Amino acid sequence: MRKDGLQKVPRSDRDLFGEAFKVAREHHGDEMTFYLPGMIRYGNLRGLYPALSLTGDRCELLCEHCKGLLLKPMISVTDPEALVTKCRNLARTGRVGVLLSGGSDRKGRIPWERFYDAISAVKSETGFFISVHSGFLDLATARGLKQAGVDQALIDVMGDEETARDIYHLDGLHTVIDSLESLVISGLEVVPHIVAGLMYGRMQGEYEALRTIDRFQPASLVIVVLTPLKGTPMSAVSPPSPAEIGNLIARARLMMPFVPISLGCERPRTGEGQLMEELAIQAGATRMALWSSRTVDLAISLGLRPHFQPTCCSVPYREEFSAQFRISF
Repeated sequence: MRKDGLQKVPRSDRDLFGEAFKVAREHHGDEMTFYLPGMIRYGNLRGLYPALSLTGDRCELLCEHCKGLLLKPMISVTDPEALVTKCRNLARTGRVGVLLSGGSDRKGRIPWERFYDAISAVKSETGFFISVHSGFLDLATARGLKQAGVDQALIDVMGDEETARDIYHLDGLHTVIDSLESLVISGLEVVPHIVAGLMYGRMQGEYEALRTIDRFQPASLVIVVLTPLKGTPMSAVSPPSPAEIGNLIARARLMMPFVPISLGCERPRTGEGQLMEELAIQAGATRMALWSSRTVDLAISLGLRPHFQPTCCSVPYREEFSAQFRISF
């Protein structure tokens, strides 16, 4: 295994990375998929999986790390008819699916019930692969999304009460656990996300979140990294180090050997971010949103075969999604 990135990892953790990489190869072969999500551009390429907000930029929950700002770049579709019309137009321009999201009320709920029929129409008319940022929901809502044709649900999972209450403004961690259970029972493909460093850049509860997620046997797992946003209370904090992120991914890989694990799109775009990419691969990640040529070169040098797909990194690799998205290295 190439060692340069690992020189930044504490010596005591290097064997952990080596074991995690070995386990990834045993259960996932030599495949590594790189993703271009949403409407992000990479040179002349563009993602074909846009994010749509059912509430525009409105959010009542206003989590400390976001304050609704992550909704602003999304396409606003605040009524069911607008959702169907927009998706029809997106299908005509070659999009392969959508991520439906939105702001939450003060209990963490997104107004899904208003949009069941519209989602069903989008599914039947376009054949889109549909992901949702589910928010925190009950079993009836989860079943409604499944029946409407949603393919997968993405949900943030934290591991301690303080983060659930003080950062997400939820009633408690039970809201998260109950939502996870509802999604699994509904039959939806569940893709938990862990935002590393939510406690103002400190790692707190992330490993307990892994243990919680493991109990629910997720379809895949996405690790994202706190991105300090201007206009939030966390605008000046420093995210966790690349070694901390790599360690979290390695522990996740050993805990969940069969689960695809991704380094998601929210992470620093700095030299530290570059090192996170390299260590993620060496820690056993099998997917990555966005990439640098250096990271792809590393993957190839480690004997991996890169694939590229213009969707969110939660979406399983499909040849038909990548037919118009060819990258050579």
